[in-house]
Amino acid sequence: MASEILVGVAGVGHLGRHHARLYATLPGVRLVAVADRDLARARAVATEFGCEALAEVGDLVGRAQAVSIAVPTIHHREAGEILLGGGVDVLIEKPMAASLEEADALNAAARRAGRIVMVGHTERFNPAVITLARAVDAPRFLEIHRLAGFTDRSTDVDVVLDLMIHDLDLLLHLDGTEAVSVDAVGVAALTERIDIASARIRLASGCVANVTASRISGDKVRKIRVFQSRTYLACDTIKGTVERYRLRFGADARPEIQRDRLPVDSGEPLALELAAFVEAVRSRSNPPVDGLQGRRALSLAYRVREAISGPASRS
Repeated sequence: MASEILVGVAGVGHLGRHHARLYATLPGVRLVAVADRDLARARAVATEFGCEALAEVGDLVGRAQAVSIAVPTIHHREAGEILLGGGVDVLIEKPMAASLEEADALNAAARRAGRIVMVGHTERFNPAVITLARAVDAPRFLEIHRLAGFTDRSTDVDVVLDLMIHDLDLLLHLDGTEAVSVDAVGVAALTERIDIASARIRLASGCVANVTASRISGDKVRKIRVFQSRTYLACDTIKGTVERYRLRFGADARPEIQRDRLPVDSGEPLALELAAFVEAVRSRSNPPVDGLQGRRALSLAYRVREAISGPASRS
C-alpha cells in the first residue's frame, strides 16, 4: 500500500471544517493539523477529527504535504504563497484569489516551487454534472440557475464570485471555448455587494448562455439546461438527475421525442474533489481543475462584474 499523504486545512470555518471531516475519512490520507487564527476554533475542529491545532498557516509547513486553503478570499494569496514556498501542494477554495493579479502570483509561485495548485470548483465533481458533461456535444444554448437563501457566509465577496463563478467554470468546461461577449445586470439588495445577477455570455464556438445566480432566494435551485443538435439535456444537481430528450425519426419517418434518464453515480462532491486532489499529489499529475482553469473562471467572473458595475468592479 502506498504511503499516507499527510494533509492539513488552513481555515476551519464552515467549509474548512468539512474539508477536515472528509480528509479524516479518506483512505491513504492522514489529517495531521488544522490552522486558524481563531485558535479556539482550530482546537475544536482538531479535537473532533483527531489532529493538531495550529494558529498560523505557516505552521503547516513541514507538517503537511498537501493543504486545503479555506481562509477568506482576501487571504488566499498570502496563505498560498507561504505554503507553496514551503514545498506544500495546495487546493485553494474558489474564487481562486481576490484579483487576477493575485491569481497570477499564485500560479507563478507554484511554478517556481514545482508544486500543485488545484482550485475548489466543487461542482465539477458533482455526479450529476459529471454525467451531464459526458452527454454534452457541441452545445448551442445553455441556461443555468443557481439560487440560494441568504446566509452570513461568504459576504466578503458578491454573488458573482460567491455563487455564479461555479457556473461560469462549468460553462467554460462544457463548451471548451472562450467568452467573446458578456452582458449582465445585477443589484445589491440585502448587502452592500451584488446579491442577484444575470449574465448573457456568447462563446467563441457560437454557443450562448444565460446564467443567473441569487443568494436572496426563497427557494434553493440548481439547474442546468443544455440545448444541442436534436438534443435537450436537463440537469438538477440538487435532485441528482439528468434527463435527455432526443429527436428521433420512426420507421414512417415521422419525428418523435425520445426521453430517457441518464444514470448518475452516488458520491459527495467535496469528497470526490478532495480524493482527486490527493491523487494528483500522490501521482504528481495535473489536477482536474488547475490554477490556470481557476484563473480562467475568475477572469470571466470579473468580466460579468464589469458588465454590471463598470471597470472599477475589478478592484
